Amino acid sequence: MSAPLIHETAVVDDGARVGPGTRVWHFTHVCSGTIIGAGCVLGQSVFIGPGVEIGDGVKIQNNVSVYAGVTIADDVFLGPSCVFTNVLTPRAHVERKDEFAPTPVGRGVTVGANATIVCGHSLGEYSMIGAGSVVTRDVPAHALMLGNPARRAGWACRCGEVLPGNGICVRCGDVYEATAQSCRWVKSRE
Repeated sequence: MSAPLIHETAVVDDGARVGPGTRVWHFTHVCSGTIIGAGCVLGQSVFIGPGVEIGDGVKIQNNVSVYAGVTIADDVFLGPSCVFTNVLTPRAHVERKDEFAPTPVGRGVTVGANATIVCGHSLGEYSMIGAGSVVTRDVPAHALMLGNPARRAGWACRCGEVLPGNGICVRCGDVYEATAQSCRWVKSRE
């Protein structure tokens, strides 16, 4: 894989690590102590806070801020202008930097445009957060979450299709076992 491509208007602070093949576009700021994996794309006007860890193959669209406390696994898609918070009870006159709540984002997660993820909640692998949704609790693996507050509206395949009741993806044919509380991948198409 090739060296990272950093646009001339982007700022990558000393002490940040950007993986091979990663592209960092216009007016983006990557803070010191951040680790960004290989083959990622950081769109225009993205902010990555200090000490954030981002896996391989992550796509972060324009105008997204990823603050300290957020951990992004491999193959995550963050839609334009989605928001991560980092403190549950912010006040301008009260310093709370030691209260940043961890927000782990699992492998293959999709967060839609303008969605808000309230800190301290995990997003299970391959879950999908609909555009404009507000996540206020932990999200199980493969859950499709919609609304404000976000509620589970179905289950999603690893390929992104909403799963029908029989648990067999109409796009890729993968088979899942789903209950009212959880969904797990069983096997690929035979």
